[in-house]
Amino acid sequence: MSSERIYLSSPDVTQLEENALVRAFRSGWIAPLGPEVDAFEHELGQYCGRKYVVALSSGTAALHLGLLALGIGAGDLILTSSMTFAATTNAIMYTGATPVFVDCDETGNMDPALLELAFQTLKSEGLKVKAVVPVDLLGKVAPNEEIEKIASNNGAIVLSDAAESLGAIRYGKSSAAYGVAAAVSFNGNKIMTTSGGGAFLTDDKRLADKVRYLATQARQPVVHYEHKDIGYNYRLSNILAAMGRAQLSRLDEMIERRRQHRVFYSELFSSIPGVEMFGEPSGTEGGDTVDNFWLSSILINPEKAGFNCEELRQALASENIEARPLWKPMHLQPVFEECRSFKSGWSQRLFETGLSLPSGSVLTDREMDQIGKTVRNFVESKNGSK
Repeated sequence: MSSERIYLSSPDVTQLEENALVRAFRSGWIAPLGPEVDAFEHELGQYCGRKYVVALSSGTAALHLGLLALGIGAGDLILTSSMTFAATTNAIMYTGATPVFVDCDETGNMDPALLELAFQTLKSEGLKVKAVVPVDLLGKVAPNEEIEKIASNNGAIVLSDAAESLGAIRYGKSSAAYGVAAAVSFNGNKIMTTSGGGAFLTDDKRLADKVRYLATQARQPVVHYEHKDIGYNYRLSNILAAMGRAQLSRLDEMIERRRQHRVFYSELFSSIPGVEMFGEPSGTEGGDTVDNFWLSSILINPEKAGFNCEELRQALASENIEARPLWKPMHLQPVFEECRSFKSGWSQRLFETGLSLPSGSVLTDREMDQIGKTVRNFVESKNGSK
């Protein structure tokens, strides 16, 4: 076994990030907020094509406050992706609203046809949906044009969960520029990180002001501490914002490195029966980039391949290489089993046959070669045992 673990998506930090942290530290702005936060919000807005940005402590916080700012509360119905990480649904639950899960299609993103079916079914029962929260799975932008049209036709608003897709583009538009607002994440496993962190992005000043207000304990603008609403301590620190600025300046090059890993895996598995890349290998469709290559994943047909995801995952683990199944759908999670769902079966199929492989931009050529050697040795051993 290799002595050094190869992780799925490690942070990619350089001297540039260290210099930024030192700069912020020496500025004296140690407490939350400060000039680095202001600059980070401005630069992120420019990168994503959004007018207003609020830097926060996590992507979950951005979803939570975004929902609150949109007037979501107890009893409201929210249609959301089932194929996602639990944070999306947790944020809905924080508000007291009720999530209703919509399954994905073969892309892993919300199926517009199922979304329409969900609207019409609920409408026929006298129920009104207040919002839709689609998720960009593993860095690929959801079909937001269709989703927004369906939502608008049914009197609902869209808050986009772009936590996994920062840097991805669909038809020339940033993933974070969809919906009335979007949430992004800077968690440690994302392409760019602020250790922990996230942001709320919108073109609506009223929404941005409301999120900023709620994120700073809902303090009234008076000299003493006056509060008329329940607030939250969700703002990003000035020091971490400095790191974010450095990471943002390197985001495109980190995405390119991950794209090279995607190509590597595409070539590695091209000659292995029963294994295919999840999504278009190059990350583009019709010349329009729709992927930021956050995680490269494969789908395995056990009957054709002669092995399943768990067997390959264990083989990689035996060489200290991390791999992970695709998200377990929310409608299959014990904590949400009572929630209503509109299913196609695709998310369960992807969970059962999908495996995400090491994809970080910090991975070296030597580490990628080690992954390739481990995969080839495993496949040969399975073929030899037939």
